[in-house]
Amino acid sequence: MPCTDSKIPLVAIVGATAVGKTETALRAAAALGGEIVSADSRQFYRGMDIGTAKPSKADLARVCHHLIDVADPDQPWSLAVFQEAAAAAIAEIAARGKLAFLVGGTGQYVRAVIEGWQPPAQQPDPRLRMALEAWGNAIGPLELHRRLMILDPAAAAVNEASNMRRTIRSLEVILSSGRRLLDLRGKRETPYRLLLVGLRRPRPELYARVDARIEQMLADGFLEEVRGLLESGYSPDLPTLSAIGYREMVAVVRGTMTLEEALAQMKRLTRRYIRQQSNWFRDEDENIHWFDCCDETPQQVIEVIREFRGV
Repeated sequence: MPCTDSKIPLVAIVGATAVGKTETALRAAAALGGEIVSADSRQFYRGMDIGTAKPSKADLARVCHHLIDVADPDQPWSLAVFQEAAAAAIAEIAARGKLAFLVGGTGQYVRAVIEGWQPPAQQPDPRLRMALEAWGNAIGPLELHRRLMILDPAAAAVNEASNMRRTIRSLEVILSSGRRLLDLRGKRETPYRLLLVGLRRPRPELYARVDARIEQMLADGFLEEVRGLLESGYSPDLPTLSAIGYREMVAVVRGTMTLEEALAQMKRLTRRYIRQQSNWFRDEDENIHWFDCCDETPQQVIEVIREFRGV
């Protein structure tokens, strides 16, 4: 019998970069009349298509997507802005009798929605932030991230090392309050009845898929995409262009890195990012329905969702 729970049903599909979340979500949403809410923090931005592995035009026509191409690269979305927009999209999907799928590899963003995070009450300190930004610009995002690892290992473990904006925020909180960012974060009851689906593959297979994806990005015109963004007037110092891949392509365009060097660094940093992603969704988490990816996985996921919906 259909579930009579008053909470909004929500399916979240999580897993590492290149594990197969997009195709699984597309097949499940198409089969079950669902719509996808992107929780990939890089797919929000217009013009950043190839380097973010954004769904193709055919995929977007196949299933309705939300929170893709909603901002320009110089209008970075905060976690709080995303939470509000995601909540509105999920509520609107449910109001039309559809099933919402929250899909993405940005674990922090997924957790924020499904666990009802509330931003820390710690107020920004503009002077400290300016000092941290100057420090980060002087030593680079990776060195700044190493400093965070000393002061707040938990925050460092879940922050992408190249994302200097998040590193600065974590440092700002601990230096201002003496308390770690995750300790200050509050939670509230969420309005969702959740099914959390996790996809995984053996690490060597995952790395091979990542390498192939990066090679395909270059073949598809990733370098030209970045060159076009810069020619459109976007600053190479934008936080959005500090993401893995974009930073390396900017360096190639500016002549400070060869394409071969950029390719090797992208692969190395993406592998490290995959290891960081595992901190958000662990194999031993009993709330996650884990699937070892194979050809039958999408259909297996569909059956679990049908059972979840009671249909």
